[in-house]
Formats: sequence, structure tokens, C-alpha cells
Amino acid sequence: MRIQELNSETTSDILENLLKRSPNSYGEFEGRVAEIIENVRTNRDEAVFSYTKQFDKAEINPSNLVVTKEEIEEAYELVDADLLDVIRKSLVNIRSFHSKQLQNSWFQSEESGIILGQKVTPLDKVGVYVPGGKAVYPSSVLMNVVPAKVAGVPHIYMTTPPGPDGKVYPSTLVAANEAGVDTIYKVGGAQAIAALAFGTESITKVDKIVGPGNIYVALAKKAVFGHVSIDSIAGPSEILVLADETANPKYVAADLLSQAEHDEMASAILITTSMDLAKQVEKEIEYFVSKLSRSAIISKSLENYGYLLVAPDMDVAIDAVNEIASEHLELVTKNPFETMTKIKNAGAIFLGEYSSEPLGDYFAGPNHVLPTNGTAKFFSALSVDDFIKKSSIISYSKNALEKVYPDIVKFAECEQLTAHANSIKVRFEDV
Repeated sequence: MRIQELNSETTSDILENLLKRSPNSYGEFEGRVAEIIENVRTNRDEAVFSYTKQFDKAEINPSNLVVTKEEIEEAYELVDADLLDVIRKSLVNIRSFHSKQLQNSWFQSEESGIILGQKVTPLDKVGVYVPGGKAVYPSSVLMNVVPAKVAGVPHIYMTTPPGPDGKVYPSTLVAANEAGVDTIYKVGGAQAIAALAFGTESITKVDKIVGPGNIYVALAKKAVFGHVSIDSIAGPSEILVLADETANPKYVAADLLSQAEHDEMASAILITTSMDLAKQVEKEIEYFVSKLSRSAIISKSLENYGYLLVAPDMDVAIDAVNEIASEHLELVTKNPFETMTKIKNAGAIFLGEYSSEPLGDYFAGPNHVLPTNGTAKFFSALSVDDFIKKSSIISYSKNALEKVYPDIVKFAECEQLTAHANSIKVRFEDV
């Protein structure tokens, strides 16, 4: 990583570089994804099982598509007892945090005969995608399932790719069972998204699909949006650390690398007002990279999307932070709570040197499904809100409507919508 001076030109160049990682920039894959979706939509189970054989080398059919109770029991025997304990502790924290997001229906009535309100209803069927392949992510299971359960979603279906032996990672199954998933399908990739979006003979059509995945999964979610709802089109992981001279360079370096190890396209950025800190962080990064197991991935990530930026003052630094709108933002300053009041755009904000980003990934309770690629300017973390819908309630008595009907007629006639006006006027023809 090279130390650079932070200015408006630097910020612009970084934003342009980071946006290249967005799934919206990978048009060459869209044709293949569209082909998979159309095949699944037309041929249903047959296409799903064929793609599972082709991509996952697994023989899946209607008889072994759904994870059985026996397979879940076997998973509990294979998962380390200490890990199970951690999963359960994390589950308590995640459920507690998301329970505070619950919304209730409300109504207000007036003596004039007007009743207005809002009816809150959970979605009926939700599909949760959980990646397989290179790594296993039980934490992703918890983060996607728990807010749906808290919202009151009655039917949660999970899809995840099987191994060549037709089995799913034990820790994934245990996390799903602990979180309350109703049905687990052994299918992954774009074909899983298509199956959830349109339904097959063996896979239930859902109302919304959530969960991370590779570029094919991301583009498939984008393609089926409108047929179903989705959470977001997630890009590669990213972290931005805003630090001053009080920060511990070893902690800062370690936190930057915690995200760089995810993916060669992950982004890790330090913005600081201290040149001394930037130089010390650079040295610590070199040391850690030489020791960590995923050093090849980390090195590539830092080479392409890693930055050590020195700002002339904290105001310039904060302006850049808000412009980049990072998925994860750590504030390691003398008074991080004061600094936080000036932050407008970030997926999740971590305050102080002991609030390391992995705390949010696994345990603290807030959701780790966060907006990426600058979308924190207008998107939020996954929450209970993503699993409910709101219906407006309107009730007017005759007396209440009589007082305002000329105003409504006037508005309708202004827009030349005479049938609108007529539907009001016919109620008062005798007036």
C-alpha cells in the first residue's frame, strides 16, 4: 500500500476505482445468468438438478433436495460444542438488537368521523441464500434469518450449494436450525435464485430473497427483482478506518486486513490526519501480511483497492469519509462519539479502538448485511423493516367526506380525471 495525500482529486479517483467492483459493472456475465434463469423458469426441477450436477458435482433430485431431520442431527454431532455455544450467544445478541426494530400497526380516529392508520404485516415467504464453496458462513445464516423471524415471517426457506457428496456444511445446518429456518434446499448459484423467484415442482416460490453470494448470485438477484423483492445487490466487502494520531497502528493495520482477506476485490482504506500513523500502519501491514494464512488474497486486495491517505485536517478527512460511504467505518479518534456526529454515510459505524469490525460480523447484534459501493448514501443495513410491508388505512364517515368532497372534486377535475371526480360527487347528488 502506498501513502498518498488526500484531496478532492484523490477522493474522486478512489470512488471511480471502487465503483468498478460493483456487480453492475460485470455485464459480460449477465447473458449467462439470464440463460440460467430462463432455463430454470421453463424447465424447473430438471434445470436446477442439471446445474447442480454441472457446477457442484452433486447428484440432487426430489428425494434428497431437502435437508432431513437426520442430517441436521448429524450436523450437531459434527459441530464443536464451543462453536455451538458461540452461535447461541450470538443469536441472543442479534435477536435482542433486532427486536428493538419491531413496528406495530397504528390507528388514529377523530370526532369528525375520520380514521387513519397503518397496518404492518410480515411477508409470508422469504428465501435466504447462503454461500458455499470456498468458505462457510454460519454468521450469514443468523444475520439473514433472525430479522425475518423477529418480523414474524411464517415461512423461511434457505438454499445453499451442497458438496459433491450431496451434503451441506454442518455449521451452516446448525446455524439454520438454531435460527429457525423451516426448509433447507441443497441448491446454489443463479439457479437457486431463479428457483426461489419462480418456483419449481420441488422448490417453493417466495416473496423476497436475501443473502450474499458470488457475482452470478448477485446478478441473478438483480435480474429477478420485480418478480420478487430482494435485499440488495451486494458488492465486495470494504472497510474504512478514520484515525488521528491517538490511534494504535497495530490495531488499525489488523482491522484493515480483516476485510482485505475476504476477496481480491475487497477494499481497505485508512484516512488519517497523521503522517506518522500512516507510516507505522504501513509497516504493521507488511508484518501481518507475511504471517497471515490468506496473504495472497490480502496482497492482491491491497494492491488493487487498498489506500493509506493522509488528510490536511479532520474536516477534509470526514468529507472524504462521507463521499466514499463505506460499508464498514471505524472511528479511531480522540473522541470517536463526537466524530460520529459528523458522519452521514456509512453502513455500520464502529467507535473506539476496541470496537473492531469483526465484532459486528459475528457477535454484537447489529446486522452485518450492509450497503456497499457507496450505496450507504441511500441504503441501510438489513433489518426487520426488510421483512414487513405496510398498508395504509383510510375510513371516512359520510359527514367527514361531505366537508371535503368539493376539494377532492376540484383536484380531480384539475387533472381532467372526471371519473375520479364522479366517484365522489355521486355520493352527494342529493346535497
